[in-house]
Amino acid sequence: MTDEIIRTLTVAGLRYRYRLLPQPAPRTEPVVVLGGALQGIHGWPQMDEHLGPHASVITLDLPGMGGADPLPPGTDDGLLCGAVTGVMDDLGADRVNLFGFSYGASIAFGCARRDPGRIARLVLGGVPSHLSDAQRDAWGQGLGRLEEGDAEGLATLSAEALMCLDPERPVHRRELALRYVRRSFAHALTHSPHAERSLRRSLEHRPDFSGGLTGVPALVFAGEHDTVTSPERQRAFAATIEGSRFLTVGESDHWVVLERPDDVADLVARFLTDRPLEPAPALRPVAPLPRPRTEAADAVSPRAGG
Repeated sequence: MTDEIIRTLTVAGLRYRYRLLPQPAPRTEPVVVLGGALQGIHGWPQMDEHLGPHASVITLDLPGMGGADPLPPGTDDGLLCGAVTGVMDDLGADRVNLFGFSYGASIAFGCARRDPGRIARLVLGGVPSHLSDAQRDAWGQGLGRLEEGDAEGLATLSAEALMCLDPERPVHRRELALRYVRRSFAHALTHSPHAERSLRRSLEHRPDFSGGLTGVPALVFAGEHDTVTSPERQRAFAATIEGSRFLTVGESDHWVVLERPDDVADLVARFLTDRPLEPAPALRPVAPLPRPRTEAADAVSPRAGG
């Protein structure tokens, strides 16, 4: 496989970087991967494996993540969208495929709405289109553990809050995923200068998932037991994107990319190379969204934090 390239850019005076895995003979436009708040530039090996044969793969440490500069307080998604545009310009790419997961889904959706002509296809997973005040309050209280020096305690609370622990709802590799998330959070909170600020921003941030989108082929997927934002609410969000498809991945929750990494990567690769989705493993039945945009807008609050 071609050696990776890492480049450093700036946006609004903030340094950030991206990693490029080039594909000399691509079948589709470059794929830009935007992950969760603590998922960095080296966190997507499954995408390299499944997308690398078809396209150049780009992962990022956006401002506020990994080795990038910290985000100033109050920074909105506009600056992060500008950083993504900077990567596209540096690549010399007229258009890219954009994949956003969890926290990254709001950035990817904002980029597509801001400049739809530069997005060839859009994939959004684990979309936090609705977070209740009760959820935010519970997670915010957990940050008090840091003030007590209890990073391990906060890591455990954060991991459990993002996963479905109901024994009646099967989740593939649940215990392994829980241990991995808890360990990753504890390591980040102990070693990363951005971790605490990133967690606080994710609690305070109210991404805008209203307004819909037209002109961009889109796929939205959710773990069938996602307890952060239910699949039903994610489906309602997907219905605001004209012509989009929505599906659920079986025996998984919000951390579907850890519990079903190869299945998710295969699904994304299929969509971005215009292959049928139905043969993809672990999927629940794939069907067109039944509701028009006007009904979907009535079914879900226009604000993410309602």
